[in-house]
Amino acid sequence: MKKVITYGTFDLLHWGHINILRRAKEMGDYLVVAISTDEFNRLKHKEAYHNYENRKMILEAIRYVDEVIPENEWEQKIQDVQNHGIDLFVMGDDWEGEFDFLKDYCEVVYLRRTEGISTSQIKNELSEN
Repeated sequence: MKKVITYGTFDLLHWGHINILRRAKEMGDYLVVAISTDEFNRLKHKEAYHNYENRKMILEAIRYVDEVIPENEWEQKIQDVQNHGIDLFVMGDDWEGEFDFLKDYCEVVYLRRTEGISTSQIKNELSEN
């Protein structure tokens, strides 16, 4: 069985999120999604609209997602890959090169982002109205 992992906040779920989850799942048999906890978001000076528990519940309802785990810190990725038996790490291409250090532990793939949508764009448009 090929296990895949991806990371993100996954706030204000949109078709770009679904695309990356679908594409990640197509690359393996089992998809683990690590989502930023509320505490970790605060450390990154980010604020999600939905709290961690609600974002987790939403992701668990998506058919492409097999398991949701918390992301508590930047440094946990190697441990997650090892602890979960991950074969493939997947992220959006706006992170290209940032996680190449994981190539010692698993395959790393950067997927092209869905054009025309982002959580930042949604938040900006909502704040303008």
